[in-house]
Amino acid sequence: MLTYNSTTFQPAVFILTGLRGLVGARLWLSPLLSLMYFITFLGNCTLLYLVKIDHSLQEPQYLFLSMLAGADLGLSVSTLYSVFLVYILGINEITFDGCLTQLFFIHTFSSMGSGILLSMAFDRFVAISRPLHYTTILTHTRIAKMGLATFWRGVFLMTPLPILLKRLPFCKGQTLSYSYCLHPNVMKLACGPVKINIFYGLVLVLCSFGLDSVLIGLSYILILRAVLGIASREGRLKALNTCISHIFIVLIYYMPHLSITLMHRIPHQSSPLTHAVLGNLYLFMPPLVNPIVYSLKTKQIRAAIQKMFKVWRKGNGT
Repeated sequence: MLTYNSTTFQPAVFILTGLRGLVGARLWLSPLLSLMYFITFLGNCTLLYLVKIDHSLQEPQYLFLSMLAGADLGLSVSTLYSVFLVYILGINEITFDGCLTQLFFIHTFSSMGSGILLSMAFDRFVAISRPLHYTTILTHTRIAKMGLATFWRGVFLMTPLPILLKRLPFCKGQTLSYSYCLHPNVMKLACGPVKINIFYGLVLVLCSFGLDSVLIGLSYILILRAVLGIASREGRLKALNTCISHIFIVLIYYMPHLSITLMHRIPHQSSPLTHAVLGNLYLFMPPLVNPIVYSLKTKQIRAAIQKMFKVWRKGNGT
């Protein structure tokens, strides 16, 4: 039964959905998602801890990586409440204000992640093209300013989203496509003037994710140009090898995001199940995969993990 605020004609609650079309999805998704969240929190918290205690990891590359881990943790915490309700407790309702709050934090931390990936691309460019000046260009103060810039950009760009939705009446139902709230998904249920929301949503995509992806691409063109200027084949391969983890993470981050953005523009050409699967990949995979990829691919992080386990075993007398 639809329940609305009689004054503002806004729904009292929204109905969250899981993977529609899969019978008995809760039975296997509950333990799977619980495991994914556990690995996500463990991996990203471990990265933050290692960068803090290990002086060999307090270089620009790893400081940016710790920022990415922080953004991933924020994104995971933003989705945890509603995902827990839907898949663990079987409760599919979220309040109107709770939904607006959640979508603000999801979009803010997503924007932060995109900005940090751009900063990491710049870090790789400086490391390869100006190796002798790497630490003098990317000082701790400058890195902190870049991190604050990505944070405040996300906050300022995403603050209008809940405000613009709050002014709208809703009459197209209460059922959302995912187990969490996103601005385009909520906006589709409104029956008021949504042109401003559509325009501002497009501006957001272009000014954050779109601009970041273009600048990341430009960074790699400059990186490739710098690599081709290295005399030895071994030197070129070594330089490119330092970029593999970042390239992989960029693809994991942007491909589902691009797909889900396009599907919201052409909704009749994709099934609800496809929407839900890509929506889950878009939010769950990057925070899960980022620490795993960097731990497996980066020698210094592997060494720090081994050192941490040695200290832990020594402390426990084993």
